[in-house]
Amino acid sequence: MREPRDGANNKPSKAAAAAAASPPQSFPLILDVDDFKGDFSFDALFGNLVNELLPTFKLEESESDGGDALPNGHLRVPSTDGSKYSQGIVSPLFPEVEKLLSLFKDSCKELLELRKQIDGRLYNLKKDVSVQDSKHRKTLAELEKGVDGLFDSFARLDSRISSVGQTAAKIGDHLQSADAQRETASQTIELIKYLMEFNSSPGDLMELSPLFSDDSRVADAASIAQKLRSFAEEDIGRHGIPVPSAMGNATASRGLEVAVANLQDYCNELENRLLSRFDAASQKRELTTMAECAKILSQFNRGTSAMQHYVATRPMFIDVEIMNADTKLVLGDQAAQASPSNVARGLSSLYKEITDTVRKEAATITAVFPSPSEVMSILVQRVLEQRITALLDKLLEKPSLVNLPSVEEGGLLLYLRMLAVAYEKTQELARDLQAVGCGDLDVEGLTESLFSSHKDEYPEYEQASLRQLYKVKMEELRAESQQISDASGSIGRSKGASVVSSQQQISVTVVTEFVRWNEEAISRCNLFASQPATLATHVKAVFTCLLDQVSQYIADGLERARDSLTEAANLRERFVLGTSVTRRVAAAAASAAEAAAAAGESSFRSFMIAVQRSGSSVAIIQQYFANSISRLLLPVDGAHAAACEEMATAMSSAEAAAYKGLQQCIETVMAEVERLLSAEQKATDYRSPDDGMAPDHRATSACTRVVAYLSRVLESAFTALEGLNKQAFLTELV
Repeated sequence: MREPRDGANNKPSKAAAAAAASPPQSFPLILDVDDFKGDFSFDALFGNLVNELLPTFKLEESESDGGDALPNGHLRVPSTDGSKYSQGIVSPLFPEVEKLLSLFKDSCKELLELRKQIDGRLYNLKKDVSVQDSKHRKTLAELEKGVDGLFDSFARLDSRISSVGQTAAKIGDHLQSADAQRETASQTIELIKYLMEFNSSPGDLMELSPLFSDDSRVADAASIAQKLRSFAEEDIGRHGIPVPSAMGNATASRGLEVAVANLQDYCNELENRLLSRFDAASQKRELTTMAECAKILSQFNRGTSAMQHYVATRPMFIDVEIMNADTKLVLGDQAAQASPSNVARGLSSLYKEITDTVRKEAATITAVFPSPSEVMSILVQRVLEQRITALLDKLLEKPSLVNLPSVEEGGLLLYLRMLAVAYEKTQELARDLQAVGCGDLDVEGLTESLFSSHKDEYPEYEQASLRQLYKVKMEELRAESQQISDASGSIGRSKGASVVSSQQQISVTVVTEFVRWNEEAISRCNLFASQPATLATHVKAVFTCLLDQVSQYIADGLERARDSLTEAANLRERFVLGTSVTRRVAAAAASAAEAAAAAGESSFRSFMIAVQRSGSSVAIIQQYFANSISRLLLPVDGAHAAACEEMATAMSSAEAAAYKGLQQCIETVMAEVERLLSAEQKATDYRSPDDGMAPDHRATSACTRVVAYLSRVLESAFTALEGLNKQAFLTELV
């Protein structure tokens, strides 16, 4: 095939070469199968077939001739040549069409022939592939059988290897056990030799091996001595022979009693020697030597003696000046005058100093001892049981409930406040020590045990303190009232009684002080009681004291106010006169009755004020119960309801006194109204009929005086008793 004119790089085929050598119709077109291999392109194949036969046109020649192509594919003759216009189409554009048709027909024949050849070759290849596939399948079947046999062989080999491995492991275990037994036997022989040295003669430690006297081999000697003791004591225990406490028997034939005694003596001597070395290193702060001695001493009773010895030799436990300084720092120079605030500051400073000291000791203990947590447990326990206990014994001297300390000395309240401060600060110390580290020691439980004797009787002391405060307060109020009474000696009896009554009137300020005492006591209950049930019990007992105090105080105040009403009633009865008296006597009696009426009106006003203040006091107690007490009682079933019932019961006596007093107030008002009307009637009887005053005018004058009196009385009553139903009171009065 000929190379196309467009510059394609396809190699000319054999058919193209033949077509170029001879006319296309003289020889058939020969196509090669290789022309269809690789990157086959139909355009390239077609071009190679026809490019040899197609004419070549040059655009420049056409332009120079002035020809023009017609739409039908023929050339147009230039218009300048008029003689040739009639011959416009000179020749057809593709004169080689016949050649191309012959070429295409030959190519189709060749293609058909090539297809037959290809089909034949494909058929032969399919036959070969089928034969090869059959052989391959047969070979694969044989290989699968071989692989199955190979897997079986591998399984048997794996089982054999596993069996051999197990056998080897057993052999290794036996060899290891045998080696361990050999090593144990060798060590046992060595121990028996040393044991025979200790079992030679009682109390004789001079003929021992150099191992037990060489200071450089103290660790090995201690280890061997402990093993010998364990072995000897086990043998004695197995044969039921008691271990001798002294030097043992004179003969060694009875067993290992002499060895045990000698070993005990040697271990004691070795332990003392190590402790001496440990003390010397401790004084020089040689931590490496201390750690070495502590490690060796850990083989003697797990090192308990070394731990306790180290803790016991700390300056904070053996220096008397330090203990005295603790007391001076907390209580000051005059312990009897120490206040809770000063004690709180002193305890804070002291406990901070103790915490810093323990923290420094913790650093040394960690660097020295193999088990620092155990040493810290011993140290912290010693701090709490010795140093803190000694301080608390001086700080908290439990007073007697039979002979109470005087209020001038602080009374029971001072002891309770000191107890609360000491407990709170010691709890903070326990938390700080816990943060520093104290091993498995129950610091919280140990701290609670320091105050167990105080907490067991705490509720009784709290109630006794409240009763003492109440008693002192009542004595103080009575003393003030007595001073006022003595100062008013020149005043008349009725007026003086009124003054005294006014000075002993119920005060909301006093009730508020009772509540403040109770609040302080409740705060201590919260501090000392961690369980809700215990807290509820303590709170209920303390609140009951408040109810008793307020109830007693209100009832006494109302009773004093009632005494004024009673005294005014007695004055009125004293000046009641008969009908047969002179006018002068009647005038004197009327003057005295006026004074009694004034006393009655003053007593009425005083009682109303007492009732009003009683109501305010009860409201204060109810508000305090709702805000502070109820939430502490609710976690315990029935505690809240029981407290409410007790509160109602406690106020019943005050209600009874108020009811009686109100009855007396009504009687006082009615008596005064009757007196006014009676006095007006008597005055009318003494007047002459010709005095010029009409009866209606006299009645109007009497009513005016009664209304004026009632207005004053009711005004004082309604002012004192806010919210009282005026109409109901008037109805009861009428």
